[in-house]
Amino acid sequence: MNDILIQNTTNFFCEKFGNEPQKIVLSPGRINIIGEHVDYNDGYVLPAAIDKVICFAFEKNNTKKSKIFAIDLNEEFEVDLTQPILLSDVVWTNYILGVIKQLQDNGFAFEGFNCVFSSNIPVGSGLSSSAALECGTLFGIKELFDLTISKVDIALLGQKAEHWVGINCGIMDQFSSVHGIEDKVIKLDCKTLEFEYHNANFSDYALVLFDSNVKHSLFTSEYNTRREECEKGLSIIKNHFPEIKSFRDCTENQLLSIQDKMDKTVFKRVHYVVKEIARVTQACEALDNGNITVLGQLLFDTHDGLSNEYEVSCAELDMLVDTAKKEDVIIGSRLMGGGFGGCTINLIKKGYENEVKNKFSSLYLDIFGIELKFYDVKIGNGTSLYKPNTK
Repeated sequence: MNDILIQNTTNFFCEKFGNEPQKIVLSPGRINIIGEHVDYNDGYVLPAAIDKVICFAFEKNNTKKSKIFAIDLNEEFEVDLTQPILLSDVVWTNYILGVIKQLQDNGFAFEGFNCVFSSNIPVGSGLSSSAALECGTLFGIKELFDLTISKVDIALLGQKAEHWVGINCGIMDQFSSVHGIEDKVIKLDCKTLEFEYHNANFSDYALVLFDSNVKHSLFTSEYNTRREECEKGLSIIKNHFPEIKSFRDCTENQLLSIQDKMDKTVFKRVHYVVKEIARVTQACEALDNGNITVLGQLLFDTHDGLSNEYEVSCAELDMLVDTAKKEDVIIGSRLMGGGFGGCTINLIKKGYENEVKNKFSSLYLDIFGIELKFYDVKIGNGTSLYKPNTK
């Protein structure tokens, strides 16, 4: 699938600039297997890079200006590296301007370059195409000008670029885009950035994302409210158990013992968080033991928590997961991402994917009048140089 993307991007570069590119970079999107809404609650996440990527072609142009062309949008812009970097009215350019600004602000010396890029990551589907854009641009400039930047620093610079654009994201998206390894998931501590890999052999099951094609506007206001409710809950926990420093130190039994000391809503929020942090560890054990049915049940459990306790689901996502529970060939499903729309992630018995897609597509259209989209994903490598003789 990516071979055609690489070929088209390379051909476009040759036509645009009259030369073969000096560097080809592939930068992937990501999924999160489990660990939702716990990155800002001192928990762990379990993301992985996927086989959907942005392909970049780069060359030095021996000037002080950089020319960047987005093939899919048929849009281009030029940036003068000797002038202050300012936000633009064209949204996609800001991610690249943010990267250039972060590199300059951190003292990295580089000159003008030409770049074209094209993507097969579905935009707006929660697969972090913005992180792939940031990390791919950073990696390309690093390779082109022999800059010494570690993988962790590429992720952190990418995150800072996104903050500069105005999106206060966590570190998970950039980290997984850079650190991904084929057939491995990353257990990441978002607080310390310590991480470990676990095998992601789903054996007889395929990963398929169902894109609900809806985005409810509740997300920003409700997200901020959830953060406040969790902070309130943690402070009550600490009052009763001074040894507890964060949710990861708290057991479900400890929480249940002080349930009557909390507002009902606050309890629901923190009960979800404590159980979800535990589920990430259980998911790693299930993967290590090759017990994919246990992993699937954990996905269902997470969705129940997100829907009923954390209350960030919506009718469309609940319908998709409730329907999945009735299908013998689907062993796990949950909403993935912030909620109120976006995708569900599903583990479907191999060989039954088309049957499931046809059934869900028809049902979803009947109930909501909305077309359901599907993305088959495999776990792939992180941002890297493409070398023609290697896959």
